[in-house]
Amino acid sequence: MTTPPPEEAAEEEATGTPEGSATFGPPSRRAVTAVGVLLAIMVVMNSVGDALTTSWADQHPAWLIALNSRNRVLALTTNQLDAWSYYSIASARLLASDPLFYLLGLWYGDSAITWMEKRTQTWGQMLRQLEGWFSKAAYPLVFLAPNNPICLFAGAAGMPVRAFLALNVSGTIVRLYVIRRAGEAFEAPLDDVLGFFGEYRLPLFVLSVVLLVVSIALEAKKGETEVTALTRLDDELEAERADEPERPGKGDSDSSADH
Repeated sequence: MTTPPPEEAAEEEATGTPEGSATFGPPSRRAVTAVGVLLAIMVVMNSVGDALTTSWADQHPAWLIALNSRNRVLALTTNQLDAWSYYSIASARLLASDPLFYLLGLWYGDSAITWMEKRTQTWGQMLRQLEGWFSKAAYPLVFLAPNNPICLFAGAAGMPVRAFLALNVSGTIVRLYVIRRAGEAFEAPLDDVLGFFGEYRLPLFVLSVVLLVVSIALEAKKGETEVTALTRLDDELEAERADEPERPGKGDSDSSADH
């Protein structure tokens, strides 16, 4: 067994996730398909939640954050919910997708990162920059910003499962706490926003639905929607892994392409 150079050893000790950790491969194509279908369902839930935000933020806040737990939705609804409902529902919704992206990173490594770049054309280059930061501060990033790319990087880097779950869960709870305290501090302006939603509920709902339909139509015009792409996730990731040996290594190219 060879000893890594001092620089690499120091980096591994600092982050706990050595660069270029081996990936394990999925247990089966069905497992990858199942992950893709679950992610597709969550994308649909987010979209429905976006369309219903102006209608449900004051009337059905618990159902709304079960569909969509973006920060803005959490801020709008936190004062409408008791602490137990807020923390339990929002935690479950926020944490639902994180282990799935971790598994994709663990199974496919850099191929999964390349796949995500292609699915997010507008900020694909930013993903590689974020990956560079992750190699230097993996554990703090999983705690502070456990979003989809960070969870993917954690899996690709081979972060231990227990460490990932501990940082992910604790970071999510801290995030929810901060949003709840902010909601209390800005209760009056948030109530004004909810009052505006209530006064113009129907026209805002219609506008939200129109924007959602237009967004889906624009996606479909490009060839396929995010949902349809996720339902055949296994094919896309296997294609990326098959092409990976032909690509230059991470340090040889800074190009990028396009939840």
